[in-house]
Amino acid sequence: MSPLDLSAHPLARYGWNEHTAEAFAPYGRQGMVPARVVRVDRGRCDAATADGPVRAGTAPVTSPDPMLTVCTGDWAALEPGGQEAPWTARALLPRRTAFVRSTSSTRSEGQVLAANVDHVVITVSLAVPLDPGRLERFLALAWESGAQPLVALTKTDLAPDAAHAAADAEAVAPGVTVLSVSAVTGEGLDVLAAALAGGTAVVLGQSGAGKSTLVNALVGEEVLDVRETRARDGKGRHTTVTRELFALSGGGVVIDTPGLRGVGLWDAEEGVGRAFADVEELARACRFHDCAHTTEPGCAVLAAVGEGVLPERRLDSYRKLLRENQYLAARTDARLRAELRRDWKQKQALGRHMMERKRGPRR
Repeated sequence: MSPLDLSAHPLARYGWNEHTAEAFAPYGRQGMVPARVVRVDRGRCDAATADGPVRAGTAPVTSPDPMLTVCTGDWAALEPGGQEAPWTARALLPRRTAFVRSTSSTRSEGQVLAANVDHVVITVSLAVPLDPGRLERFLALAWESGAQPLVALTKTDLAPDAAHAAADAEAVAPGVTVLSVSAVTGEGLDVLAAALAGGTAVVLGQSGAGKSTLVNALVGEEVLDVRETRARDGKGRHTTVTRELFALSGGGVVIDTPGLRGVGLWDAEEGVGRAFADVEELARACRFHDCAHTTEPGCAVLAAVGEGVLPERRLDSYRKLLRENQYLAARTDARLRAELRRDWKQKQALGRHMMERKRGPRR
């Protein structure tokens, strides 16, 4: 199929392209129908097909592994249903990208919040003080997803000094576009819509950050209910309860998500590195290639902190996220657990040796 034919495909507005068509081809020869998953709920999903929306069962592709479970944004191969038989999702096409966080369970599992996204829009309300650590955490997961992160500073109409807040956010997000927007005044919405046009975006953030209001503004109609934030603390009330995909008026789609209280890392070492590109760049000048940036001589990162070039808070946040990611990986990787245990024992032995030297020889 030529690019011209692809652009005229009924699913083109949902992201249908040459790669999707190629991945679906074997299922098409079996009489199946391509679909973009719009919403997942209790073992069934709403999906967009060339002939319109359908509701399909997901049991045939349900997996005990949460990473392989049907998710909003997935491309699926559906078996058509008749008047009495429902539609059925028979297979999922390979995901280009996926935004994944760790679940709150004790089993160290990953949860895919959105699949096949081009932009991760991290919403930060300017009605409350900026939390740099939380933004850095979101950015690490966004980079790890394979998509391009974008920070949307919402509610600029409620911010006493939006320009200063934007500067603070830019310092926390090197290499990431930071846009100030307001659904009330319309500030920045045209720029944001242009950045997202033609692709798939997922909007993430805490409750009360203005995600649903922003999605309504981008879609051009009230597709989502919104509620006012609590006046005493600026926190939002959960309005969105599931992840749902909407077509944008200017082309492309956007996925709305419920407010996120916890944002645990999941196999995000590369994402942490990209979120802290400034720290990683400084680390290249360290004397030792495996420098931990704690007490090592010739550490360029510590020197930058001492000179005021790098905020100490940012280095602490970098260390914290690396430790968290390493700990999570150790819980799921027996070999890595063994290496960490061996390293810990060596440090204990070294600590005892240093203490004995400090005390001096026994009498």
